[in-house]
Amino acid sequence: MAGSDDAPLYLGFDTGGTYTDAVLFSEERGVVAKAKALTTRHDLAVGIAEAADRVIALAGIAPRTIRLVSMSTTLATNALVEGQGGRVGLVMIGFSETDLDKDGLKTALGSDPVIFVPGGHDVHGNETKLDLAALENALPELATSVSGFAVCGYFSTRNPKHEILARDLIRESTGLPVTTSHELSSKLGGPRRALTTLLNARLISMIDHLIAATEGFLENRGIDAPLMVVRGDGALVSARFARERPIETILSGPAASIVGARHLTRLDDAVVSDIGGTTTDIAILDKGVPRLDPDGATVGGFRTMVEAVAMRTFGLGGDSEVTIADGGLDPAILLGPRRLVPLSLAALQHGAAIAETLERQLRAANPGRMDGRFAMRTGVPDRLAAGLSTAEARLYEKVTATPLPLDQLLTSTAQVATLQRLVSRGLVHLCGFTPSDAAHVLGRQDNWHERAARLGAELVARRRDGRGQPIAAGAAEISQRVLHAVTRRSAELMLEAALADDGLDGAVIVAGPLVQRALDGKAGIARLAVGLDRQVIGLGASAGLHYAGLPALVGQGCVVPEDADVANAIGAVVGQVRVSAEAVVTQPVEGIFRVSAGETISDHRSEDDALSVASAHLRDLAREAARRAGSDDVEIDVATDLRIATIEGQRSFIEASLRAVATGRPRITLR
Repeated sequence: MAGSDDAPLYLGFDTGGTYTDAVLFSEERGVVAKAKALTTRHDLAVGIAEAADRVIALAGIAPRTIRLVSMSTTLATNALVEGQGGRVGLVMIGFSETDLDKDGLKTALGSDPVIFVPGGHDVHGNETKLDLAALENALPELATSVSGFAVCGYFSTRNPKHEILARDLIRESTGLPVTTSHELSSKLGGPRRALTTLLNARLISMIDHLIAATEGFLENRGIDAPLMVVRGDGALVSARFARERPIETILSGPAASIVGARHLTRLDDAVVSDIGGTTTDIAILDKGVPRLDPDGATVGGFRTMVEAVAMRTFGLGGDSEVTIADGGLDPAILLGPRRLVPLSLAALQHGAAIAETLERQLRAANPGRMDGRFAMRTGVPDRLAAGLSTAEARLYEKVTATPLPLDQLLTSTAQVATLQRLVSRGLVHLCGFTPSDAAHVLGRQDNWHERAARLGAELVARRRDGRGQPIAAGAAEISQRVLHAVTRRSAELMLEAALADDGLDGAVIVAGPLVQRALDGKAGIARLAVGLDRQVIGLGASAGLHYAGLPALVGQGCVVPEDADVANAIGAVVGQVRVSAEAVVTQPVEGIFRVSAGETISDHRSEDDALSVASAHLRDLAREAARRAGSDDVEIDVATDLRIATIEGQRSFIEASLRAVATGRPRITLR
């Protein structure tokens, strides 16, 4: 694009499950250069440095001329979809054990420890006596078996005092990270707030690792520029802000992709579908603005209190696990939701051992259930392996940084479940056949190891159907069927997302016989058709491949913009800082108006005084939050939702909710 060569340059990153993308962007010139590198989960700095060095070299600039660095990531989203994260101690203040049964909290907690503590507050912020003895007694053991803590108090959004006392005790006793629920949300609903806090605590080490790796790279290259991170609503926040609240980076990558899609296509109305290595993220662009989810983001089956783009995330991508349904004369190809390290990528990184093992398995007279599967360590620090059972620790000790075939690693059926638990903890990766391998077999992707992909495809093709016959004639046929399955499943997910946005049960409707028959294009007396009302914007490096056959299935065209492969990285640098603060005014007794805003509580004699104080305090909170989030020049809007009743002709105050939103561009390094 035309423009001044002196225009400020911004470096945008997107660290995905498979690739790390980098762009150099100028507000005058647009995309100056772009590059990709493999995401290196064992040391994220390696992939980040490789992508950034490539894009800087392509642009021919000095690193010190970069004035802003911004990144989006799918790591937090992928972790929740795949059930990964650190082991966390959950502290529930004023709750009972039955509260774990609400909002999926027990499922999310799994085997992680929970401590119930007497205390909490009522709706007006009045406290019940706090007793931290149970927590104090548990801390010595927990200090060595968890990676962090989550603290949630009853009505802590109205008075956070007890959460703060518990937080301070934990930090003093253990030195471990602590997340308190009032810092993340001002909404009522204790169990869901506890769920959000628990997930935040699980993600802290992962996001901290990512940010530290990025900061280390910037320092090594002499790039003295603010580092920003994309939040789940598409807004930018400082790295420090994101470290404290990593849960808000769920859907970071997808949110950045929506911002990037709008910037690249200028389409106001579209279904945006971003297919990556691990997930497909689908959102609706309406009148130029992405729709936000008013009830909080849902990821990995958990409904959180995180305000984010109304994005539906599905476990479908180029690196999705390919499995064959058991039984049946024509067994279906199943995809995801788990990500595997593709065989072609594993062979590229680890040499001929992968292909040699696949050849050995092909020489066997009959197919084995563990054929084409390997396990390897993810490379996370050993401290994150705290709390393993004896069986888990014994198996983990056998797994190395080099992929080991499962038919040699596992010696009993019981170890299969043990291995799955290690995968869920984020300690072990599985390698196997994926759509990326299928693309290599068919010559539609050529950056990894084609021979390993073909051998893996042959192992899948010789699996037996219900008649005892191979399910496919060879590697090419099974690969073609896998890629078709990705396109078909993509169409289903887009229709599901559209129906859900219309207020219907999209998953049930799409799985039903009428929609399936319409997608199959089967002829009949009753002619059936289903489609979208707007175009699709396809994003992701493989969008052109997997979405080529999409129009026939969804009845609309699919636009894949020129820079679709780095839309997330573009979205990371064109966004704005946007933060909010909330307050509530209640009337605990007649004539007393109580303001609860952040960690401040004050009583006032009149409604007007209380509202005025709340509004002024909120502006200060929003301005300070914006400063911490990375912007010094912001506009602040305060909205008030006043609830009143008229009783016998008299106006009666019930409650007021206030929300301040501060918006501005991130600060950049001045030259």
